[in-house]
Amino acid sequence: MALEVSMSGSAQLDFTSLSLSTDGPYLACCSSLPDHTITVWNWESAAPICTKPHAGRDVISLVFNPLSWFQLCALGKSSLTVWNIEKSANIHLLKPSVIELPANDGSFVERLVPTSQTVTEILPYFGLEMPPSAISGLVGEKAESILTKLCAKARLTPSTICWTPTSELYVGCVEGFLLLVDPESLSVSVIFNPTTADAIPELRNNNFQSLSLNQNGFIAVGKDNTVHCVQVKAAQITITQTWQLEEPVTTAMYSPDRETLLFSSIAGQIYALNPTRSGVIVKLLDILSGDFVAAALSHTDKTICVSVRDSGVLQLWSAEGICLGSLSLQAEVTSLACCPIAQYAAVGTASGNVLFIDLNWEQQPRLVHRVHLHHSPVDHLVFDQEGHYLLTGASDSYIYVLDAKPSKMFSVIGYTVVHGPILSLSVQCIKDSAQVKVLAQYSGQQLTVLSLPTGDLSGPDCVDRHGCLSTLVLKASTYEVPDPLNSCVLGVSKVFAYCQKRRTLQRFELPQNTDGLSSEQVVQLKPEQEVRGHPVGPASLFISPHGLWLASAGRDGLLLIRETASMERHIERQCHSCRLGGVRSASFSADSQTVLTAGLKDCSLVCTDIRINSMGADKMKEATRYSQSMKHLLKKIFNAENPVLIDLPEWGQAPPAGTVTPEESEVSGGGHSVDVTEQDESYNSLPSAPPSHPTWLESRREAIIKEDNEQYSETKKNLKKSIIELRHNIQEMMRENELLPGIERLEQEEFNLDVEDQRSLGAMVEQEVTRVRNEIELEILAKRYLRDVLRRECWESLKVKGKAIKAFHSEQQVKNYPLKEQTDKEVEDLRRVHNMRNIEKAASTVSSTGPQQSKLNKNSKGEEGPEAESAAVTGSFSSELVGSNPYIYDQFCLQTTEQKINQIILLQDVIRCIKTAFNSDFEAVYKQKVQELNRVKDRNRHITEIMLELDVREKLWEPGLTVSEQPERLLTVDDSEIKAEKYLSPEQQKEEERKKLEEQKCLGAKGDTVRDRALDDMMNGVIEVKKDGILKMKIPPPGFVLTKPDKDWSEEEKKVYKEYEKKSTDLSEEKEKYKKSIETEMRKLQASSIDATERFDETLTKLFEKKVKCEMAIYQEELKVTYLVYSVLEEDEIRNRDLELKLKLEKTLAFKEEIRREVKRHEEELEFFQESYESTVAEDKVLDKDFRKEFFNVQSHLVDSLYKLFRSRPRVQKMRTQTDSSSVLFKEQRLCGSQAPDALSKMLKAMEDLDAPENIPVGVSPQIWERFCLVRRVKVESEQKVKVKALTLAEMHAFLQKRRAEDSAAQQEIKILLDELESLHRDKNRYLKDIMVQVLLKQGQVEVSTTGLTADYTDSVLSNRSEVENLNRTIRTLGEQKIATMVECKDFRKGIIKLQWEHRMKGMQIEHLNTKARDIQMLRLSEEQQDYLNKTGRDSRVSKQVSILEKTLAFQEKAHLKSVKQRMKKIEQLNRQAAEKAKENATVKQQLPDMQVTVAERTHIYEAIASQDNQAAKTEERYQEILLRSNLEACARAQAEELASLWAEVERLRMKNFPSLDQLKHD
Repeated sequence: MALEVSMSGSAQLDFTSLSLSTDGPYLACCSSLPDHTITVWNWESAAPICTKPHAGRDVISLVFNPLSWFQLCALGKSSLTVWNIEKSANIHLLKPSVIELPANDGSFVERLVPTSQTVTEILPYFGLEMPPSAISGLVGEKAESILTKLCAKARLTPSTICWTPTSELYVGCVEGFLLLVDPESLSVSVIFNPTTADAIPELRNNNFQSLSLNQNGFIAVGKDNTVHCVQVKAAQITITQTWQLEEPVTTAMYSPDRETLLFSSIAGQIYALNPTRSGVIVKLLDILSGDFVAAALSHTDKTICVSVRDSGVLQLWSAEGICLGSLSLQAEVTSLACCPIAQYAAVGTASGNVLFIDLNWEQQPRLVHRVHLHHSPVDHLVFDQEGHYLLTGASDSYIYVLDAKPSKMFSVIGYTVVHGPILSLSVQCIKDSAQVKVLAQYSGQQLTVLSLPTGDLSGPDCVDRHGCLSTLVLKASTYEVPDPLNSCVLGVSKVFAYCQKRRTLQRFELPQNTDGLSSEQVVQLKPEQEVRGHPVGPASLFISPHGLWLASAGRDGLLLIRETASMERHIERQCHSCRLGGVRSASFSADSQTVLTAGLKDCSLVCTDIRINSMGADKMKEATRYSQSMKHLLKKIFNAENPVLIDLPEWGQAPPAGTVTPEESEVSGGGHSVDVTEQDESYNSLPSAPPSHPTWLESRREAIIKEDNEQYSETKKNLKKSIIELRHNIQEMMRENELLPGIERLEQEEFNLDVEDQRSLGAMVEQEVTRVRNEIELEILAKRYLRDVLRRECWESLKVKGKAIKAFHSEQQVKNYPLKEQTDKEVEDLRRVHNMRNIEKAASTVSSTGPQQSKLNKNSKGEEGPEAESAAVTGSFSSELVGSNPYIYDQFCLQTTEQKINQIILLQDVIRCIKTAFNSDFEAVYKQKVQELNRVKDRNRHITEIMLELDVREKLWEPGLTVSEQPERLLTVDDSEIKAEKYLSPEQQKEEERKKLEEQKCLGAKGDTVRDRALDDMMNGVIEVKKDGILKMKIPPPGFVLTKPDKDWSEEEKKVYKEYEKKSTDLSEEKEKYKKSIETEMRKLQASSIDATERFDETLTKLFEKKVKCEMAIYQEELKVTYLVYSVLEEDEIRNRDLELKLKLEKTLAFKEEIRREVKRHEEELEFFQESYESTVAEDKVLDKDFRKEFFNVQSHLVDSLYKLFRSRPRVQKMRTQTDSSSVLFKEQRLCGSQAPDALSKMLKAMEDLDAPENIPVGVSPQIWERFCLVRRVKVESEQKVKVKALTLAEMHAFLQKRRAEDSAAQQEIKILLDELESLHRDKNRYLKDIMVQVLLKQGQVEVSTTGLTADYTDSVLSNRSEVENLNRTIRTLGEQKIATMVECKDFRKGIIKLQWEHRMKGMQIEHLNTKARDIQMLRLSEEQQDYLNKTGRDSRVSKQVSILEKTLAFQEKAHLKSVKQRMKKIEQLNRQAAEKAKENATVKQQLPDMQVTVAERTHIYEAIASQDNQAAKTEERYQEILLRSNLEACARAQAEELASLWAEVERLRMKNFPSLDQLKHD
């Protein structure tokens, strides 16, 4: 292969993707950081034809459309973009078309479209509708993309793309979806959804790693080792064929002849398949793949390098990049180092093993030894320059020192431990002092330098029995640097380090004399020199063997080499891709003139030779001299050790004596593969070793323990026997001790003979106690800190603490308003607003000094009157509570944002004033309650004394303050609240005992005096007897009453006894009177307490009512503040939207101007090219016309035949080559002017056959034929030129048409933006004028339609009350006049009706009297009636009847009295029953609260238990309620309509019966 062309673009680091076009010499590439430029090249001319900076930020793949190179698809990490290349002559432009992918569930997401302003007559209730960008305040180019990412759903992630023969795209997604994209319409359709039930099972878990088009569909490669041939018909896919491979496939593609299908696997294999001929998969190539872990140049042969991959394969490479041999270690490899004294390499694994590989046979390296040192990965392996030692380092803080000589069988000399995980390890061999210096970095800022002698270290003074290096041999020094380091290396008395925090390389000078320092002392190091490092870190440092050159390699892929003496200057080379992680490892060759680097993820090794100009030739010579001297020094050792290495058998076959036994490690090897996975737990493909596999240190410790057990076995047996006997004796003594008396019995701890063990246990207990105590103290400290924070933030910061007042006889409770102290800013803002309002009022007063203005002000004041300041207009009751604030703006005059902000500040001050005023009333009531409590306590104290005198056991009602009323009690803890026993320290116990002794002494010192005893005996301890003790007084009977019988009393004694009886009677009466008086006093005191507390409850009820009013006022003010804040935010959104539209308009205008200039330029170019094309066409026509003139001397018939040949053209046969056959699927290709040169060359090549001599017509001479051929060729070239220019002209027309379309679109967008700006300004003005006000209306005054519970004021207009009152006054006047007229008419008609009624009544009376007279005349009497009328004893009969009636009346009165007595008895019985029922009701009423609590608990339990069971019933019940409610609403509407119609009918009938003015007038 030879380099055909080299192209250099603007890429600073590397390229992320490349793509070649199939129908032209075009190459597309995308660069990485920092420009991310997409460039399309003409690789034949090595010239870029078009570029697009900052367009490929996340592009991972570019693919040309096989039908047209004018379409390029860019596959990003989460996006898909089709770039259209537009061409006009030599001008090319890249235009993007972004494909909107579906959401990750396959649904299509609507794109966020900015809300445009629509002109409406009525503004929305909540202001204008703004787009999210205006609401969020984001303005700029990235605002829309940020909002799209924040607001839109997660979308599918494309993983692969494939063009179809119809210029569409198949897009495979990571989620398993397959999409079909139309680049022209930008439409996306899902042709396979793995989440549906009918999805193909084989493709359901496929994530489409690669797609390749075939005749019937496409080849799909998933994440497993299966490849499917998928057929697509009418958006339905089916699997026609499936192939199974050995390894997971990453890529599938067809060969250029479209017959062979190639697969590449993740393991590096390439397979071939010919589906049409056979279904056999053939492995074409099997190469090792994977990222390199480490690489190093051989110290004995510079042309050979050794590398290890993450798959566990060790490879040997030549200088030409040819793999000489490999060995599969079957383990995860972590580090590599080459020995300078023998041809072998040491390899560290993730399981902690160190493998020794013999490299003498390059084609067949072999494993000769293995040692297990760590339980963690071996991160560091280093040899010293002279090959004395091999040092290992890992995260377990252990550094092992191994003998590097094969003759010593790579024996482990010893180990040392540092104070943390080892981050970096470096060695330096000092020839003069025969020492090896080791630098270990075990934390970001801690360094340790170890010194080892180069002599024999196998003596007992050098290493202890466990293998730890002695301090006599190993000298350690600890250093600390100011900044955390990422990597460091050791030079000669210097340390070189890289600090990622500062992005610098630092050099430190090590102290020369550190003998007097202990290993625990830390020496502070300051950077001696500091230079700028890598732009992208972190970076690692490597020092050359001769110690004069320092190399640094970082994640940016750069290799920097500088001198250690002066680090300012450096040479730089880009070795690896920054996008793929940069450099992973680097190493110098033995002569320090070559650097080998391994990439992190690019699977590449780069060998860099250091070349210095003539000025630095001395440095190269010095490196060569050092290399030759080291080679001469190590030659003797190499000649002695390398044969020993060669003679070593392969590990696992025949281990030599003195090496590790097979029981320690089983290694099975044969050929080129060695299995060491039993120690490598992290290698996944093979079974791992048991985690208990011992390391070298653990095996050594076990051997020491075993050796000690064998050496001291007899002594141990004797000691065990003695211990058993001693234990039996002690147990016998303890049993005897249990039988002894308590005074003689010993404590159980005294039988513990191991005092040291007892002390150690005590120390352990004390240590544990200290630890627990410290934890408890820390926990207490944390809680105290939290308490202090809460107290400071929630208690001490409050000027008015929150508390409550509870009623005495109810559960009513009133809380105050907690208030914080006003901040200085709040006070300053309030003062500023007050000053501003004073200035505004003064300015308005001055501006209204004119007569007309003052008249207008008077009129306006007269119109407003006192009602303007009413609660209905101001929108709150705050003025009724704290008075009107003169600084408050009229809510009808708030126009500017500043006024609204000032109004917010003033309203917040009003809210604070309301709360402050209520708090003052609250404090007064609170003090009243405290006073009432004190009075109640005094009364209770007096009642208690009375009850003690009366010997009454009754519980008193003793009210008090609750925690809510005294919240400060929550901040203190009483001793009664602590349930645990109080712990007293020994000092506190001594103090308590001392106080008790002092109290006892004080009590003893008081003594017992004779005066005290006499006072107690005679006067009950008091000087005078109070009346309060009268109930306890008793008159002692005379002495003779008890000693003599009554009959033996003398007269004197009888008198004395009578006086005694009289005094006893008087005392009893006095006691009874006193008892009644104090009982009355007790009842009065109890009634007084109840009355006082009830009066206080009434006061608290009034306070609660005021609290309700305050809450209403506060909520009203807060609602106004909320409206104002929303209005300010809305204005801010309007400003943001205005700024956004202006920026868009400015950007669009600039784009429009650019497009206009471009269109003008292209029009000029098109006009110029049109003229050129017309001239070319004219020239072509002239050639046709001048044909006969060219052959004027030829006969006419020959001219005619020549003219026929002149007009004839050959048929150009398409050369069907291998590349042509690759486009069978893509038959239609776009014709453009760039393909014309190829067509001309084919035409001229075909013309050679027509110009052949055998085609000469008869009679034409060869000279004429030659001239004819020249003329015809000129004509053909002219025709081709016309065709090329015609195609180019068509391209220019199309290009210009697109630019004009863009210009029109820009003009349309400008118009839309201007319309939106105008509409926004119009709506803004309307919004500022049509402000929102808060009006209070009484219940019943709202006469607008209501939806639910909210009145709809959409069609309402707010008018001044005076206008409504004037209109009502006019209506009322006219109504009164109409009513007066109607009353007159009514009275007149009423008089007429009355006279008519009287007339009819008289006529009827006349008729009635006539009828009565006629009846009297016609009356007939019986004989009895006639006798009765004729008899004279009428009086006696009447008197007899009267006497009978009187007797009957007397009997009825007697019966009535008897009945009354019975009813009275019944009433008394009912009264007694009512009293009993009242007592029972009182008892039940006392039990009612407890029973209600019990019922509530049982109800709650029942509801909790039955909630799940009754869920369906509740749902059905709720549904029935909703149906019932809807039916009731429908019925109510129907009844309302019926009622309305009835009212209308009533009104109609009333008006029909009631006379109207018109009717009267007509009458």
